[in-house]
Amino acid sequence: MTSALTSAAVFAAAGGSGRRGSGAPAIELHDLRKSFTVPGGGAVQAVDGLDLVIEPGEIVAFLGPNGAGKTTTLDMVLGLATPDSGTVAVFGARPSEALAVGRISAVLQSGGLLPDLTVGETVRLVAALYANARPVEEVLARAGLADIADRRVGKCSGGQRQRLRFALALLPDPDLIVLDEPTTGMDVEGRRDFWNAMREDSARGRTVLFATHYLDEADAYADRIVLVRAGRVVADGSAAEIKNLASGRAVTATLPGAVPTELRALPGVDDIEVRGERIVLHTKDSDAVARHLLTETAATDLEITSHNLESAFLALTTGDH
Repeated sequence: MTSALTSAAVFAAAGGSGRRGSGAPAIELHDLRKSFTVPGGGAVQAVDGLDLVIEPGEIVAFLGPNGAGKTTTLDMVLGLATPDSGTVAVFGARPSEALAVGRISAVLQSGGLLPDLTVGETVRLVAALYANARPVEEVLARAGLADIADRRVGKCSGGQRQRLRFALALLPDPDLIVLDEPTTGMDVEGRRDFWNAMREDSARGRTVLFATHYLDEADAYADRIVLVRAGRVVADGSAAEIKNLASGRAVTATLPGAVPTELRALPGVDDIEVRGERIVLHTKDSDAVARHLLTETAATDLEITSHNLESAFLALTTGDH
């Protein structure tokens, strides 16, 4: 029966380790490579020499476009896939060893839940698989499910099911939790509560690695953002550092009758947008462009803005970067 339950719940059967802060990096990947054969005899290089070190207690967002190798990398961290070459270490051990003692757990975007069981019955069933599971009531409260413990899983919303997967992942009290689109289906309040819980756990030493398409979540909650493209890390740093890696800023001003071709000739201007009487100049030298607009034109209401995370993400994961 347990084969139908989400894989987040059945990774380990030994129970929590209580060994946060053991000294070794939470995750250490070196020259990681993995390819897949596709119909017709060709091969796709999903992960291509990826290096990454994550320390205990960090909250790390793992971002990239579709096909960048994120899921394949996470599968290797979780021991669900074997690399063609390179090394994977979790708290200094092989993933299988870390899993065997309950140091890793995961919340995956999909995974079977038994619709005829209640939420509480599901958590109690999976708790029985662990030697030292956290108390069921505590886990239900932590995941925000205490009020619906008697509801059948089949009657739960998508967001509530995702909370249930989170509850199951908390049972072994893992030192590392891997999240794949963890807040899919949750409302705004649910997302906020979820990430507040993650912050509290991180403060106590738990490491969190998550993949998400909600870039605002990465911006707001991650200590560190890792961007991957074509199976390799292309940027690694805080949200502010990632934004700064995407060169250039936008200079916006009100300038009726602006002639884009004349402004495009300014040194450092990469692109121009005209939005009615407002113009937006994308430039590598915002000071020079602003100076020109203020002294040589009738421009008013001038603003200079840096890239947000979305524009930095696009700049760093597309094109010839």
